[in-house]
Amino acid sequence: MEVILKQDISNLGFKDDIIVVKNGYGRNYLIPQGIAILATDSAKKIHAENLKQRAHKEEKIKNEALELAAKIQNLNLKVGAKVSSTGKIFGTVNTIQLSDAMAKEGIEVDRKKIVLKTDGIKEVGEYTAVAKLHREVSAEIKFEVVAE
Repeated sequence: MEVILKQDISNLGFKDDIIVVKNGYGRNYLIPQGIAILATDSAKKIHAENLKQRAHKEEKIKNEALELAAKIQNLNLKVGAKVSSTGKIFGTVNTIQLSDAMAKEGIEVDRKKIVLKTDGIKEVGEYTAVAKLHREVSAEIKFEVVAE
């Protein structure tokens, strides 16, 4: 079954992609939730026309994402965490704390667009994460976890 996505879905596709999914997944989840529409011939024609009209706006959004990626590459973040005497962090450092630290530096990135390369950061040290800013633009975030 072919469907047109109405929004970005991780591990499936981006908004306005035409993808092939299993019939049950499309019919029972994607379409009723409003995440996708059935890709009929008329829907594909309307979709193509909308993409033509939106191409200029998409280029502007992509350029903004590239500028933001350049700022992120040069950023030196420090994320504070409460630490025990052995150097272990109480809890973990997650994308929310990383997004807040970036906001303090003047860069707004949604926490859902940040992916940590290491699951469960529990020690002080230097780490990296990836910010998916656009379907074609992603930036590597280097940050250091320090004791508060």
